[in-house]
Amino acid sequence: MTDVIDPDGFRANVGIILMQGVEVFLGRRTGGKGWQFPQGGLRSGEALEQALYRELYEEIGVRESAVDLIGQTERWLRYRLPPRYVRRNQRPVCTGQKQRWFLLRLRHEVTFDFARTSEPEFDQWRWSNYWEPVREVIYFKRPVYVRALTELAPLAFPRGKQPPFPEWWDEYTRPDPRVGSESGD
Repeated sequence: MTDVIDPDGFRANVGIILMQGVEVFLGRRTGGKGWQFPQGGLRSGEALEQALYRELYEEIGVRESAVDLIGQTERWLRYRLPPRYVRRNQRPVCTGQKQRWFLLRLRHEVTFDFARTSEPEFDQWRWSNYWEPVREVIYFKRPVYVRALTELAPLAFPRGKQPPFPEWWDEYTRPDPRVGSESGD
């Protein structure tokens, strides 16, 4: 199956915010290339939820039966890849990602397994406070993380119990001149 890339060069993708209690899963990209949430491409003919559970299992070894689906973003959230990350030799050329983000909560403790594929996405993991991934993710994905976490916070913390924004929030969420803003569909 092939990845789905729209006419504007955006690869359809699912993003996963996995919670245990009030903390979120954060994986270190293999080789120490930063920290991020699990995410992955939608394949041709695949429904969003199918991609969600496939990626959850492939990237961290967690099965659908171990989680509850709490919610998802209303629209696609997009980011453009900086020119140095665009693989111009691939067809069609992927210039960015459009993602639907899903909020999941673990039903019970699990053992994470990063060896489900020949090229594991992660080599380490940790539980982090809810807002920390905004500071940890690579700069060009940061606006999408801000939008996904902010939109899903009321579902993650019902009855207005969401944690306050950290003192570094304004510094990390101000517009970055290196990143063009994208809207959802």
